[in-house]
Amino acid sequence: MDTLVGTAPTSVPAALRKLYFLRFAFAAVWAALLFATADTLGALTVTLLVIYPLFDVACAVVDLRSARAHAQPVRGLYVNIALSTLTGIGLAVAATSGIPAVLRVWGAWAITAGVVQLVVGAARRQLGGQWAMIASGGISTLAGATFLAQAGKDGASLTNLAGYAFVGGAFFLVSALRLRDGRGR
Repeated sequence: MDTLVGTAPTSVPAALRKLYFLRFAFAAVWAALLFATADTLGALTVTLLVIYPLFDVACAVVDLRSARAHAQPVRGLYVNIALSTLTGIGLAVAATSGIPAVLRVWGAWAITAGVVQLVVGAARRQLGGQWAMIASGGISTLAGATFLAQAGKDGASLTNLAGYAFVGGAFFLVSALRLRDGRGR
């Protein structure tokens, strides 16, 4: 039986499909929770902020295992793991300084992770469904710049991070639905 943490899946598209559905569900729930708590940097909000990039690390590790097992390129996944790990740490530290600091860290992550997602999606385009990952990477890069700009304004808010996560999750859903199986379907 293939699972996200069990034995190696039968194909890269099958593993990615499962992973992308999981990422969509996580992003939707996470976005709703953050939206409900985004007014302050309380313990729940900070926990949510730190969990998001750490979940990204876990997903990248699962993706990496599948990609290596099927001789797929993995360099971008290693970069993603490093970026997301540093972001989790950075968000925990930034939360002690306030919402603008959190937006700066999140913005820098959105830019760099967006570029990585764009590159990984382009390298996997033969699998199908990767146009959504490429578009998501580009949008993430632009959104990151917006978060950086927002951090310098009065009334900076975390609410836009919830929207960012939900839209990113929607792109994972689209990609999951569009992935081809091993026979090109």
